[in-house]
Amino acid sequence: MANIINAIINLVNNPISHLTNYYQGRNRANNAGDALEEYVKDMFANTFELPENERLEKISDTFSYLGNNSNPPDAMLRGGDAIEVKKIESFGSALALNSSYPKHTVKSSSQMISKACKAAEAWDEKDIIYIVGIVDKNTNNLKQLCMVYGLDYCASEECYSRIKSTIKNGVESISNVEFAESRELGHINKVDPLGITYMRVRGMWGIENPLKVFNYIYTRDDNFDFSLMCIINDDKWSSFNNIEDLIALAEDVDELTIENVRIKNPDNPANLIDAKLIKYNK
Repeated sequence: MANIINAIINLVNNPISHLTNYYQGRNRANNAGDALEEYVKDMFANTFELPENERLEKISDTFSYLGNNSNPPDAMLRGGDAIEVKKIESFGSALALNSSYPKHTVKSSSQMISKACKAAEAWDEKDIIYIVGIVDKNTNNLKQLCMVYGLDYCASEECYSRIKSTIKNGVESISNVEFAESRELGHINKVDPLGITYMRVRGMWGIENPLKVFNYIYTRDDNFDFSLMCIINDDKWSSFNNIEDLIALAEDVDELTIENVRIKNPDNPANLIDAKLIKYNK
């Protein structure tokens, strides 16, 4: 079963920063965002140099679900974690999540989950990895990759759903208008005297990128063309059966390091969580 440890090992062994050139040359991507998603698939499935037919077979063995931009997550590892991939173009940019608030974990019971995702395998709840690629808008080169778990990155669902419910209830308390059933914050019909105007009320969520969120433990070294930053809390780290492979690789590769750090609990920053900070520079 593939996991984030496999992905890091495969990345170190295949550090491709010219993503668009690499994947356009193989007719797998038209732009940097698509190329980043293809790179993530190859990282987890270790399918970088395979012929396309063999690559597709191995990706199918690795992932139970590959989604689209409309419904989170972007992918699910078969029997493993969910994955959400985001591309930004500057080190200070926030992530646009649109109508989906940040995910501490992902649950099959969520209304945002597609039927295909729910039926992809037998599952109730999965940890989710946010993979953020920072791509230079002039060269389309991948400058930075951040991999963090929702558990370590954003608050529990109750924090966001409470805000959403409060706003939705407030909108629906408006008198003398007609409301339609909607998954959005509100859909108001017959706003005007003729009854021909409607209004949709949508939540547009965003979150600061991991470089800003974890700047108290990680600072990018601008002397390198490409850098990886990955944070894994100790409970999750100890659940993997292949961490010794990564530790051994770090002993052989000077640019790969694993550090013990303490990170803020997203639900209560007064509490600190033991975690691993994995860094790689090229």
